[in-house]
Amino acid sequence: MSRTGTPSGSRRIPALVFVLAAIIGLSAVAFMVYGPVEQTKASVRPSVAAKSEPDPDAVALASPGRIEGQSDLIEVGAGLDGIIQTIDVKEGQRVQRDDVLARLDCRDLQSALPVARAEAESLQQVHDRLLLGSRKEEREAAAQRVVAAKAVLTQAKRQKERLRGLAETEAISKSSYDEASRDGDVAEAEYQRALRNEQLVNAGPLAEEVAKANADLLAAKERITFAEEKLGKCEVRAPISGTVLRVMLHPGESFALVAPRPVLTLVDLSGRRVKAEVDEKDVGKIHVGQKVVAFADAFSGQRFSGKVTKLAVVMGRKSVLTGDPADKQDRDVLEVTAQLESAAQILPVGLRATVLFRP
Repeated sequence: MSRTGTPSGSRRIPALVFVLAAIIGLSAVAFMVYGPVEQTKASVRPSVAAKSEPDPDAVALASPGRIEGQSDLIEVGAGLDGIIQTIDVKEGQRVQRDDVLARLDCRDLQSALPVARAEAESLQQVHDRLLLGSRKEEREAAAQRVVAAKAVLTQAKRQKERLRGLAETEAISKSSYDEASRDGDVAEAEYQRALRNEQLVNAGPLAEEVAKANADLLAAKERITFAEEKLGKCEVRAPISGTVLRVMLHPGESFALVAPRPVLTLVDLSGRRVKAEVDEKDVGKIHVGQKVVAFADAFSGQRFSGKVTKLAVVMGRKSVLTGDPADKQDRDVLEVTAQLESAAQILPVGLRATVLFRP
């Protein structure tokens, strides 16, 4: 007990009560000033908005690919077998459609073409002569023979009539009358022959003769066309406007239609595309118009944007090998072509790249 006789615990009770009262009072003041803490719509709006905005750096899929030109790589060859005579372009040279790229040695065809043309010209003259018919001089000569034969026939008939009366009075022998009758028959026959000859000279050609002449002339012209087309195949022309990538054959080497090696390769380098190989399990994540980003180890730190323009309609085997031993080579893949931006012009054709597909 204390000196005053009051227990020590009794002093602590008022102090504790005072502290609790102070805490309750401060809480009441805070409630009156700030009110209850509620999660309002305004408070959650920023977090909801952040979740709805797409992440520009998000990636749905990454696939290996290879850089291409604006067109597929074209292996250009000749239209017939032969020996390369000249190569008229160089690697890296820009060419236009139908430009001559190379020539074959076709001297045998060059000599055969004039022969075919001469034969056709000869048959053309025969054809025209047939349709023209007989010459004017031949028709005039035939008409004159008819006149002469008719005059002989008229004279023979008169002579026969005169001798008939004399034969009836027995002034001449019967043999003289028979001779005059025979001359009349001969004159009649000569006249008929002259008439038929005149008709033949003035008549047009037979349909069968015209048909044969037309067929011969057409065949000769077809031989000329065939020779010209074959000679034209001796020139190797550019199928598109583009750039020569590789010259595979040189003068003196032979080209064969069954050989796997072309004369040269050509591609349109006016733009760049990337052809990615998407694994079969990821095909459903790709669609035309999807944005892509391509990059290559050789151009560190540079990324090239693009857009999917084409999906293959059939699955195929891998052709872009990454060199990773763990990468399976027997999987089926789908070729996906994407057009890249103009800045991708610096990328060489055939460069391996990684293609990132955006969601």
